[in-house]
Amino acid sequence: MKISTYLGIALAGSTSAKFMENDHLAAEGMTKLAIHLTKNGIPSPGTCTLDKVSVRREWATLSRKERIAFTDAVNCLHKLPARTPASVAPGAKSRYDDLVVTHIQQSLTIHGTGNFLTWHRYFTWVFEQMIRKECGYKGTFPYYNWAHYASDPKSGPFFDGSASSMSGDGSYVPGRNSSCFPWDGIAGPCYMHLAPGSGGGCVTSGPFKDFKINMGPLQTMLQLPGGGLPKNPQANGLGYNPRCLRRDISLQAANATTDSEVVRLINNYTDIATFQREYQGAFAEGRMGVHTGGHYTIGGDAGSDFYNSPADPAFYPHHGMIDRVWWTWQNLDLKNRERALAGSAGGIGDTTAKNATLGDALSVGEYVGYPNITIRDAMSTVGGPFCYIYA
Repeated sequence: MKISTYLGIALAGSTSAKFMENDHLAAEGMTKLAIHLTKNGIPSPGTCTLDKVSVRREWATLSRKERIAFTDAVNCLHKLPARTPASVAPGAKSRYDDLVVTHIQQSLTIHGTGNFLTWHRYFTWVFEQMIRKECGYKGTFPYYNWAHYASDPKSGPFFDGSASSMSGDGSYVPGRNSSCFPWDGIAGPCYMHLAPGSGGGCVTSGPFKDFKINMGPLQTMLQLPGGGLPKNPQANGLGYNPRCLRRDISLQAANATTDSEVVRLINNYTDIATFQREYQGAFAEGRMGVHTGGHYTIGGDAGSDFYNSPADPAFYPHHGMIDRVWWTWQNLDLKNRERALAGSAGGIGDTTAKNATLGDALSVGEYVGYPNITIRDAMSTVGGPFCYIYA
């Protein structure tokens, strides 16, 4: 297959009002991927062929109709009945919640570990398959390029609160204190402080103004006066605790997701161990990292909760961008990076665990309904079960 054919697929979805250096790097990586695929073929030709390759696009490049189709599908998934038994998670009330359950249950073994990038690639792809197969979504899967909006997240079409957005900020709650960062229940020392954002209250406009959070909180950064959020009736956060979707959009956190920070991550960290450490945050050195910065830009109850973050629908386009940055980094040196792996196969801080291997299983849980795959299967977006690239 000619290089131009691969490039044509990507370029068809690449028109954007903004084109920053991180986008140039993605385009350079796509060219290198095209050369690689032309020479070597697609890794999983039984699953992925050229006519099946989908292109994930940045939110702003979608039409108003396309954005609404996506948010409609998310709301559809939130209305379908859960498959997780009440005996496992009484708070799981929808198919959407089935995914939240498995993230809560696995959080300590999918962050700061060797499977962080591959597990979240698979998890995000499973969400995409669910809205397609169970809610009839036919559009592209969108990602949210934080760098395009880092100077003012609420000014862009993702968080402007319109009917074609992902809803906006929460209503403003005054009188709040800064939060210790990272959350001291896991990391020990307080290396940084996260100031209150511009919201803190319930989301009141856009497609998710009536969206309910059913589980958690477990480790939210949101501080509210007068006792704060209602506590979950179960210590594991899986009890039923219905409440509104709160957000607290943070410029402080958005400063960790600027174009210069994304480019620095891609260009300066050439091995997977340092790349993924910097990606998730070098907290002791005072760097939040673009992964954490993206989560805390959303903020709020669920959006800033280490365990419960998928309960906010903005999680998925955010993690689409997490995947795109890793995809870009891989493509720039496929010979050395396509299957690059480092880190523990245990939990956060477990120094006795063995190192992760390509044969390790990635699971999205018993009740989501998708099979285990291996880390090896998740190393290429056109390999394993996948068949997509990024514009």
